[in-house]
Amino acid sequence: MEIIEVNQNNFEKEILKSEKPVLIDFNANWCGPCRMLKPILEEIAKENDSVKIASINIDDEEDLADEYGVSSIPCLVFVKEGKEVKRSIGLQPKEAIEEMIGE
Repeated sequence: MEIIEVNQNNFEKEILKSEKPVLIDFNANWCGPCRMLKPILEEIAKENDSVKIASINIDDEEDLADEYGVSSIPCLVFVKEGKEVKRSIGLQPKEAIEEMIGE
């Protein structure tokens, strides 16, 4: 599965009403650790069909970042049935992300 770009228009459908748990990556193009995290998330997305991975650019979607209280990036928020269950801030190794999503 590919990483899904999420914005205000598709947020409800892709995150809140998703049948699968969703790992949201709050990021920005100018953020070095965010760019380093992206290939790790792409790899997890290809290997794991049980979780949807969504990317939210905080510069484009400030309201969504505020709604989730994102103050540092990269910020990963794991959502099940529309509710946040786990969060991590900063660059994480693949193993830690897989543990976070219950792999």
